Amino acid sequence: MPDLLTIDEALARVLEHARLLPDEEVRVAEGDGRVLAVDAVARVDLPPFASSAMDGFAVRAGDTPASLAVVGRSAAGLPADAVLEAGQAIAISTGAVVPAGADAVVPVERTRGGGSAVEVERVEPGENVRPRGGDIAAGAVVVPAGATCGPAQLGALAAVGLATVRCARRPRVAVLATGSELRPPGESLGPGQIYESNTVMLAAQLRRAGADAEVHGSVADDEDATRAALERGLDADVLLTSGGVSVGEHDLVRGLLGELGAVEVFWRVAVKPGKPVAFSTRGSTLVFGLPGNPVSSFVGFELLVRPALAALQGASDPRPAFLPGRLGMALPRNAARDELVRARTAADGLVQPIRGQESHMIARAAHANALVLVPRGSGELAAGSAVSWLPL
Repeated sequence: MPDLLTIDEALARVLEHARLLPDEEVRVAEGDGRVLAVDAVARVDLPPFASSAMDGFAVRAGDTPASLAVVGRSAAGLPADAVLEAGQAIAISTGAVVPAGADAVVPVERTRGGGSAVEVERVEPGENVRPRGGDIAAGAVVVPAGATCGPAQLGALAAVGLATVRCARRPRVAVLATGSELRPPGESLGPGQIYESNTVMLAAQLRRAGADAEVHGSVADDEDATRAALERGLDADVLLTSGGVSVGEHDLVRGLLGELGAVEVFWRVAVKPGKPVAFSTRGSTLVFGLPGNPVSSFVGFELLVRPALAALQGASDPRPAFLPGRLGMALPRNAARDELVRARTAADGLVQPIRGQESHMIARAAHANALVLVPRGSGELAAGSAVSWLPL
């Protein structure tokens, strides 16, 4: 039996086979979670004109402090027509155009009066004025290719006048569970049966990773039925299965995938939970065979499938985004495998492992918001040790 791949080795082989999908035009208003295929460039300066940062009076800084004649008003969307002369002021609201001739704004709380004349305190040139292009200049890159769009990025794209952007197409992923013991939630369970939860879980993970999930449900441990289900799933960009990838009599998935022309890249990774994960390709289709135990399936997705989906969409760095932290309690180390321990983050910066780390304990895992990486080795990691953890 060959040595098991490390997590990093397995991930490198996955990413070698993840080819960027074609791009398409996407409305900015519908771009949440999409990855830009090309740089998004500002159409206009932002702000597109010198504007006021405060409600107050536009003035010439050299005239202050003084009593100035109020000769007009500049409101948002309704700029003043007047050109400011010496000894004059124009009332102005936040975001309004600073009129020609003015070089500062005195906040209203630093003034007295305000009918036909206003007394203003001293201001410096440029004070409370947002310069044209002070945020970004027309033609500059607002959001680069490879970035994933969230609320801030979408707000920036809209603010510079972009109605559409070019994004990689969402990966189309077929999801299939195998096992004669599986029954849909809501039905009555017979002897030896359990509820099928992995496709529900994986579909949610897929949506959060920017993919379109096509759930094919579950299939019994029957060669003909499993072969037909796998063949349908191989039409997608990614086929994601759970169960049937170990060495038991009813573990049919790997052998049938080979019969259908899929080439196995690796099987088994030195990780707990999730060791028997398999990765294959058929043409451009990526095939992940995840273990049937739900926590193993969940962890395998986060370590290998999510990065592959990010790479298919052109993310600048598709690898898992581990963060530094400190361990809240001592943990034993596994001599042969790296371990991903379910944990909760605490206000004091510690990551605290939860009780119940077996790979079937999905109900316990529902309380976790982090996966702590415990590197293989002897002995234990002491409480307070520096660790890497993956947010969930």
